Amino acid sequence: MTAKKVLFLLPYPLYRAPSQRFRVENLLHLLDDAKIEYTLAPFLSEETWQILYKNGSLFAKGAGIAKSFFKRKLTLAFKAYQYDYIFIHREAAPLGPPIFEWFLAKVLNKKIIYDFDDAIWIPNTSAQNKMASLIKSFWKVKYICKWSYKVAAGNAYLCNYARKSKAKNITLLPTVVNTITRYNIQKLHEDKKLVVGWTGSHSTLKFLDEIIPLIAKLQKQIPFTFLVIADKKPNLNLEDWEFRPWNEKTEIEDLLQIDIGIMPLINDTWSEGKCGFKLIQYLALGIPAVANSVGVNKFIIDHHKNGYLADTESEWENSILDLLTSKKRRSEMGNEGRKKIVSEYSIAAQKDKFLQLFS
Repeated sequence: MTAKKVLFLLPYPLYRAPSQRFRVENLLHLLDDAKIEYTLAPFLSEETWQILYKNGSLFAKGAGIAKSFFKRKLTLAFKAYQYDYIFIHREAAPLGPPIFEWFLAKVLNKKIIYDFDDAIWIPNTSAQNKMASLIKSFWKVKYICKWSYKVAAGNAYLCNYARKSKAKNITLLPTVVNTITRYNIQKLHEDKKLVVGWTGSHSTLKFLDEIIPLIAKLQKQIPFTFLVIADKKPNLNLEDWEFRPWNEKTEIEDLLQIDIGIMPLINDTWSEGKCGFKLIQYLALGIPAVANSVGVNKFIIDHHKNGYLADTESEWENSILDLLTSKKRRSEMGNEGRKKIVSEYSIAAQKDKFLQLFS
């Protein structure tokens, strides 16, 4: 019997983007075990990725993106026909209309498995993305959903969008972590100077703006360090804070420095599409969390059990203070958080759903 073959069309170089790492790369061993063959085809090269979000180098950026488009065109024209499934994470190309997806679905008649974990049909007009927003063709998401054989979306809100876009076969597949070989250490809560922490990418640093004044206020009451783990250093008006550049090799070690994890969000349609991955990371390591009651956060956080849902300033203040002042509460909530992730947001818990996409 001939093994199934899958072509993964990925937006980023390997080991660079959280969504791609945890929704695709970290699940590939399941395909190995199932004897399903696959090929990974990132759109951006490592060289282009390294300069893409930095100032200047416009010619090099343009040349890199043009080369990526040409390479993607060659892959689809001369290799795609060999595969049983085409797995597209987010989009086949970051700019322009869904020409590649149309070619795969309508010309090659391929079974597209479309995966996304953000409300990527909504324009994100942050400072870094204003230029890209003009040419990204956000409207294409609904057509890719419609043309796909199966759609895997990270939460119910995203599944509902796929349903409205006339997707035929939709699977709610949350973003998961490996609780056996990687997220397999639990935070030991101790009596020491505590750390309140946040982790994320440069595109979500903006969500810290509303919470920093409260962090400064709380630091005057109880001494603690505020830790930011990200791919870009923010400018924070705090006296006691630390920045750690995100590094895959030290990711778990860095996260374990955090005693209380936070995930502030703005209550809008973009945030409704977020899949709560920060919370999944915190809870997987036994770190209690405080987050806005937006979207999937309400399903990951069991209020007063493994963390707190907070929306007003007083709710945020009381929640963080409660955890700062009670080692017992931090430990108990950390234990409950770990149980929640193992049972619902681990690779083992979602293994069958993922493999069923290829049937």
